[in-house]
Amino acid sequence: MTNESGAPARIIDIALRLGLLAVLILACLRIIQPFVGVLLWSVLLAVMLAPVHRWLIGKGLANSRSATLIGVGGVAVLAVPAALVASSLIGSIADIVAAHHNGPIAIPPPPAGLADWPLIGAKAVALWTQAQSDLPALLQSNADTVKSVVLWLAGQAGGIAATLGVFIGALALAAVLLAYGERLAPQVRSIFVRVTGDAARGERLLLLSAATVRGVLQGVVGVALIQALLLGIGFFAGGVPFAGALTLAVLLFGILQLPALLFSLPAIAWAWSHLGSTAAAVFTVWMLVAGLADNVLKPLMLGRGLEVPMPVILVGVIGGMLADGLVGLFVGPVLLGVGYVLFNDWLAQAPE
Repeated sequence: MTNESGAPARIIDIALRLGLLAVLILACLRIIQPFVGVLLWSVLLAVMLAPVHRWLIGKGLANSRSATLIGVGGVAVLAVPAALVASSLIGSIADIVAAHHNGPIAIPPPPAGLADWPLIGAKAVALWTQAQSDLPALLQSNADTVKSVVLWLAGQAGGIAATLGVFIGALALAAVLLAYGERLAPQVRSIFVRVTGDAARGERLLLLSAATVRGVLQGVVGVALIQALLLGIGFFAGGVPFAGALTLAVLLFGILQLPALLFSLPAIAWAWSHLGSTAAAVFTVWMLVAGLADNVLKPLMLGRGLEVPMPVILVGVIGGMLADGLVGLFVGPVLLGVGYVLFNDWLAQAPE
């Protein structure tokens, strides 16, 4: 009777404890929610940069100095070009405003080959000619469109600035994680072991997660860098207008898993209207090979050395990016890879 009468009390005690635990977890999540993006990126960057950190330590650099060098170097790589671009943009805007106050802005005539561009050539020439003859009237007649474009550009600039700030903060925090990596590694390993309930499986999934992040970095970002370099060489060698901006756009599109042929084909069309036949033919071959290079490089680099097949990693990359943006590019394949391994382990278990 005593046990039976005490059972409801124990159930109530357990329910209260679970309720308080749930409240505590929700409160903690609410507090760290503004920092989730930075924390997630800092962990991903720490995993990506860990081989560089170990290499610097192997060269005789102290642990703290290596982490500091990586953090300061990474922040400088992001902040210095951003500052230069912002300074150049501000200077260009100031020059345009000064030119407007000094009198009508002189617009050169449209390029000779612009009219030959497919689909947009004739309309582009008409707009260019109208802007050359009476720019204020053109802007006034398209005031709503101009306003929408300006607001969109301002929003994009604000988004880029916010993303850059997140990356700078994440790099600084990643350097801290690298400096304290030896102390944090046992705790992370304990979390995996605790969740899986098996030491060997927890260690295996931990190594798989880290290797997947590095594999995606090599297969996605690495291929995008190689392809942007190849196409950039073609843009600059062929004298394509805005070659630097196009190269950067190819890099971003490659990271977002969009085809580089979106830039190769218009550049080829431009080459045949501005270059000689031989130069245009060489340019065409180079741009086609460079534009299709990801189809060869990606299977070789994506998921290399992992026990998870490349198609699973690729689905995780694309699906994660569509679901969660750029951070999903790395989180997606990790989650899908872990799920794939656990599913295979479950299938391998002999039925009782």
